[in-house]
Amino acid sequence: MSENSLLQRLDGIEGRFEEVSTLITDPDVIADMRRYVKLTKEYKELEKLVEATRRYRNLLANIDEARQVLDTERDDELRAMAREELDSATDALPALEEQIKLLLVPSDPEDSKNAIVEIRGGTGGDEAALFAGDLFKMYSRYCENRGWNVAVTSFSEGAAGGFKEIVFAVSGDNVYGTLKYESGVHRVQRVPATETQGRVHTSAATVAVLPEAEEFDVEINEGEIKWDTFRSGGAGGQNVNKVESGVRLRYMWRNPVTGESEEILIECTETRDQPKNKERALSRLRTFIYDKEHQKYIDDIASRRKTLVSTGDRSAKIRTYNYPQGRITDHRINYTIYNLQAFVGGDIQECIDRLTVAENAEKLKSSEL
Repeated sequence: MSENSLLQRLDGIEGRFEEVSTLITDPDVIADMRRYVKLTKEYKELEKLVEATRRYRNLLANIDEARQVLDTERDDELRAMAREELDSATDALPALEEQIKLLLVPSDPEDSKNAIVEIRGGTGGDEAALFAGDLFKMYSRYCENRGWNVAVTSFSEGAAGGFKEIVFAVSGDNVYGTLKYESGVHRVQRVPATETQGRVHTSAATVAVLPEAEEFDVEINEGEIKWDTFRSGGAGGQNVNKVESGVRLRYMWRNPVTGESEEILIECTETRDQPKNKERALSRLRTFIYDKEHQKYIDDIASRRKTLVSTGDRSAKIRTYNYPQGRITDHRINYTIYNLQAFVGGDIQECIDRLTVAENAEKLKSSEL
């Protein structure tokens, strides 16, 4: 894209930024929470673009000024300074142009949301449950390194350890936009602890990363929710066994596309505080419904743009963890590394970065920028 055409795309950006800046201080807008949140997100996106645009215009101005000095000035010292400025600005220009092009591509409105992560043991029995437990530890350590908060909502332990299923919420900055690439089938190849003859087995676990729905994202008639309480059981002392802190909700949800009704059942035993468990169960209900309704949006994107990085198909095999060879392979981008222990210890950022780059390249290609 030429400088002129890129500048044409940037026309009006600063004006819109000033307009949004004014709107988010308007009392009428603040009173409309749905509109206020939408404008606040737009403000944050425009702020990055405006900052990059101003740096871009300054670079272009510096290049023009340096060229004028070289064309008109005879002083060797001034010409040397101008040449240095021209070289520096010219070298910085391509990277800034690429940054601006990416900022011009409409971002996924869900990226800034918190996430609900569901890990389930798949084929492989006890070994699959153990692997699901390993994945949970991997993500927990990664989130801890990022400064994100992890709160387990529900889990079902495997007979030999690990989890048949574990659901947890992750809150922080741009959580869903980072973790969404982890959705899919994760496959492990290793010798299980129960294997007596040293044979390598292949097991799998599925990971689903969902954007956490906020209260105004979906409409729920709370009067139609049926609540039950029960004793949580398990570790935690006498309080857990005597107090009915666990909650169970039932809600009949009508699919707006098919018109069919479906009963949603959610349990939460995370805390010893029943009101907190109710609040978290409601959050999971909102996220479940939002995910169902949001799937049409994901399918629409997939039909228009076949991306290298699938974030919608949760049945796709995305990654293999080969313990005998210490190898990790991400099948979507043909990325292979041999630092398995560090990877399962939470060092997954490089892989996520490469997935992000691949996705951004597809976005730029489809946007013809």
